[in-house]
Amino acid sequence: MVDLKKEIKLSDLVPRRKPKQGGSTRLASSSGGGTRRPSKRELVGLKVGASQIAASRVVNNGSANLVQLARQPLDRGVVVGGEVRDVPALARALDSFFDEHKLPRRGIRLGLATNRIGVRAFDVDGIADERQLANAIRFRAHEAVSIPTDEAALDYHVVSQTANEAGGVSRRIVLAAAYRESIDRYVEAARAARIELYGIDLEAFALLRAVGTTSPASENETARAVVAVSLGHDRSTLAISDGAVCEFTRVLEWGGGKLEAAIALNLGVSPEEAFGLKLDASIDPDTADLSQAPKATAVREAIGRELQKLARELVASLQFYQSQPGSHAISKILISGGTSRIPGLPEELARMTRVGVKRADPLAHVQAAADVQARDDLASFAIAIGLGVEA
Repeated sequence: MVDLKKEIKLSDLVPRRKPKQGGSTRLASSSGGGTRRPSKRELVGLKVGASQIAASRVVNNGSANLVQLARQPLDRGVVVGGEVRDVPALARALDSFFDEHKLPRRGIRLGLATNRIGVRAFDVDGIADERQLANAIRFRAHEAVSIPTDEAALDYHVVSQTANEAGGVSRRIVLAAAYRESIDRYVEAARAARIELYGIDLEAFALLRAVGTTSPASENETARAVVAVSLGHDRSTLAISDGAVCEFTRVLEWGGGKLEAAIALNLGVSPEEAFGLKLDASIDPDTADLSQAPKATAVREAIGRELQKLARELVASLQFYQSQPGSHAISKILISGGTSRIPGLPEELARMTRVGVKRADPLAHVQAAADVQARDDLASFAIAIGLGVEA
């Protein structure tokens, strides 16, 4: 379980000059380079997906003030499944993106979401010294995650601490680990693009900061879990929280690109035409354009079949979560991402999963400028906004 108020950065890319006393120890990536805290606590949250780059600029000063959003398409094949496949191409895209939108090149927090990330919780007893604690966690890491420790970038947080009558200390640790190679390729692209990374955070945690509930149930209330899902192009990020901690996260091998592929196959059209049909689609029987039948019917059928696959993934994940000790009943599913804008999609997913589904509000925990609030593509920015919010 991860305390939402305590960010896990898989990447303080190098150690601070003066490590925090009494806090978590950052385990450095091999990438080198410096990271400086951005002035005025201004952060640029940067999400790099398979089909686009999205960014938020947030000034954190007691509250989170969202002052800018930007996004642009990314060529297919540059990033696949959250992994950088073409470092020079990503560097060129980032350089152009930051130039075109006049984004600051310092204070960048990048999101990471792949199936090659491990997040585990365990207890460490009887160690009070911070350095000894870090050594003990590194020793436990090879048991806790499947990533070989010599190939991993590690970070951890102490999410709870108790003492017994004899004065012994027991700490609950959440360990995050990712393949160092995956991180280093993003860092290499960022350096080539002349942008300075402040940190790398898990997209699941950023998603919860953006759209999740912010407080746990009171003593007189029954705790219920909220599920947040960001529907990307080639994968989707799922995170479950009780309002205080992230209790479960998973990257689903399902994205809006599957809808385009299904439409192209069903109608025998090009990928470009399928993309346009997806944007214009509706699976809401009250708003669907029946004048376009039978094409509209074929599009709805293709989308419906792919949504059944997503629903099965969601149900399997929720069942796995609820099989864990201390899990909670599911309150609702909040969906974001460009695909979530399809009319009727929340209602259809609710019917398939038998859980209430609604579109998330990416501006739920930020104060946004008027021009930002007026955008019609906010659903695509949920994770980028969360990355810009100071934990």
